[in-house]
Parts: sequence; structure tokens; C-alpha cells
Amino acid sequence: MILPAVRDPRFITIRRGGTLTDPDHRLLALWAADCAEHVLPLFETVQPDDPRPRQAIEHIRAWTRGEVPMMQSRAAGGHAMGAARDLRGAPRFAAYAAGQAGAVAHVAAHELGAAAYAIKAVRAAAPAGRADELGRAECRWQREQLPDAIRDLVLDDQRLRNDICWSVFDC
Repeated sequence: MILPAVRDPRFITIRRGGTLTDPDHRLLALWAADCAEHVLPLFETVQPDDPRPRQAIEHIRAWTRGEVPMMQSRAAGGHAMGAARDLRGAPRFAAYAAGQAGAVAHVAAHELGAAAYAIKAVRAAAPAGRADELGRAECRWQREQLPDAIRDLVLDDQRLRNDICWSVFDC
């Protein structure tokens, strides 16, 4: 489970009673898409004919531009998670990362799921003895991609949810 038991109002949009602005929601979605896309080859190498994870990433980016409705991006995220169902290891985690990214349109807090699953994918694909090192490098890469406007929010979210996200944000 990557979502907290009690929702953080910083990840709930203003129109729903939280404090998250639409521009910051879009930035969270784009960052999640970047995290998922970074590991997408780990899925596509094994399942080159399955477009669902890539489509989820494309849909969340299209959502940020106002080109697709939230429900369409969320559904694409669900389909990406379906692509993970019969897989194991890095390909599975990469598909989950894409699915989580697609779901950010619906629940902004899925941004951390995309990042966490991407790190899990890198760890699973790592040569023996290098999983922790490469996982930390992926975590640092993700942090380098964070826009300034959401940096503090995401870093605090990583601190708060690290335990329920397999402690992948210890980097």
C-alpha cells in the first residue's frame, strides 16, 4: 500500500477542500510521468507489443495539457497495472510505475507510487550486489527532475511515506 491511511490535504485539490493548486497537480503528474518513463524500457524489452504502460504515460501528459479528461488518464493507468499482472520483477514494477503515473490525474498522491515503483524496477533489474546502489542512484535522478515549485512537497512526502513505500527513498 503506497497511499496513507489519512489523506494529506496538500495532495487534495483546492476545489475538493485541500490545498493543492491545479498547476502543482500538473507538475506532480509530469514528474510521475518522467519517473515512470525512465524505467519503461524495462517493461518494453520484455513486452514490446503491449502499449498499455506507454499509453498511461502519454495519457497523464495529455491530461496535464487539458487534452484528455481525468477519467481517461485514470483508466489508462489501470490498464497499465493490468499489463503488470502476469509479470514478475523489473517489468512488473515498471508497468506499475506507469499505472501509478496515470492515476495521478485522479489522486495526486499516486505521484509517489510512480517514483517508488520505478526505483523498485531499477533494483529488480540490477546485477547481483548492486540493487541498493542503483536504487539510490535512481532516487537521486528522480529528485534532480523535481521542479522547484513542488520539490519541498515531494521531498516531505517521501519522508512521511518512505516506510509504506518499501523505504526506497533513502537516498
